Amino acid sequence: MINKYKKIFFSGIAGSGVSAIAGLMSDKGCIVSGSDRSFDLDPSHPLKKIFSTKKINIVSQDGNGIDKSIDIVVFSSAVEKDRPEVKKADALNIPVKTRPEYLAEIIENFKTIAIAGTSGKSTTSGLMTFLMKELGYSPNFIGGGRVKQFKTEVNQGNYITGESDILVIEACESDGTIVNYRPEHAVILNLSFDHNPVKETAEMFKRFLLNTKGKKVINSDDEELKKLCTEKTVTFSIETPSDYRPESIEYHTFGTDFILRGIKFKLSMPGKYNLYNALSCIALLVETGTSLDSISAILHKFNGIERRFDIHLNDGINLVIDDYAHNPHKISSMMGAVKKLNKKICYIFQPHGFGPTKMMKQEYIETFIDNLRTEDRLFLLPIFYSGGSAAKDISSNDLAIEIMRAGKSAEVIENRNKFFDKLMECHTYVVFGARDDTLSVFAGQIADR
Repeated sequence: MINKYKKIFFSGIAGSGVSAIAGLMSDKGCIVSGSDRSFDLDPSHPLKKIFSTKKINIVSQDGNGIDKSIDIVVFSSAVEKDRPEVKKADALNIPVKTRPEYLAEIIENFKTIAIAGTSGKSTTSGLMTFLMKELGYSPNFIGGGRVKQFKTEVNQGNYITGESDILVIEACESDGTIVNYRPEHAVILNLSFDHNPVKETAEMFKRFLLNTKGKKVINSDDEELKKLCTEKTVTFSIETPSDYRPESIEYHTFGTDFILRGIKFKLSMPGKYNLYNALSCIALLVETGTSLDSISAILHKFNGIERRFDIHLNDGINLVIDDYAHNPHKISSMMGAVKKLNKKICYIFQPHGFGPTKMMKQEYIETFIDNLRTEDRLFLLPIFYSGGSAAKDISSNDLAIEIMRAGKSAEVIENRNKFFDKLMECHTYVVFGARDDTLSVFAGQIADR
């Protein structure tokens, strides 16, 4: 029973995954309250207003919002163990779960479609949900990215509440809890170094597939995922033979046309990586009873996810794009698509988190060395820090030095306002990085100027 907990408190409620669950549970009839350090720092935070409109009570993150009337406290993984709310829940003997633990419990109550992979999960889960909604399946959705067409005054776009028993989720492997998910159907998009070593992630995905009851859809172009394929696996690809491989493809500046099994499709998102995302959705939908013709009729309507190749300016001369790319694979895929737009690109990257930046330092360096052309410029912003006890033992300058040693352009900009002095250097700008919504504001400021 999805709402067996009548009164739920979410600590770290502003997080992309937690806020989606909180919104869905509120819609399902639960009494929801919560806190977040970002709301304490910024009382005018736009998400706080959305929660207020939904009658979700927001309190300070000091423990006073938790009392004996609360049935369960759900904690974001970003909330440290020594925080007042952790101690208060423990003192009152209130059941607690992490966000992934609670999500695993929710999954059991639905025919869940879980979208996994080290890149593309947000876009693909959003696209899958959009297509199913348009097709009349009335799905539920818990995502990480904000789907533009799901946004309303009471929904930031990272979830929807449907009337069916179908739930589409973004299944993240970062903390290892994906092995606890038991979905009806699973999609795995790709497997590369991100939060964990490739071998560890591969083992997680293997267990995840074993826990999947129904269809298992895998990208057979991915060398690591190919090892997980069996005779029962449904495959999609672009380069190698598979169950769902387009006969012809035309990549355009801001979209892709392709033919699959004789049916023409139009995708309103650019790049090879988005074609993979679309093919995975088509494969699962067809395997579960939807016709190719009906998917073809609506695929082009999907407008994408916020901060995924968001265009802030395109006046025929100047182009400003905002993107969420943050790990080496995502950055490489994004740069591969952007290269076709202009002979000279100014890239502005903000690494996310000191721990992840240190772990992926060499991969970041190699990605930029491989993808930057002689004319391109790379500007690195200081590493994004969202709080906590992380060791600040790496900086963006550590990346820049190695990239410059390889003969490529790299410069650290400590203050964003200083960047505006460099606006005449390019006509195409790409701002990218994870988690920090002010990057979108920054891209807007570049476009305005």
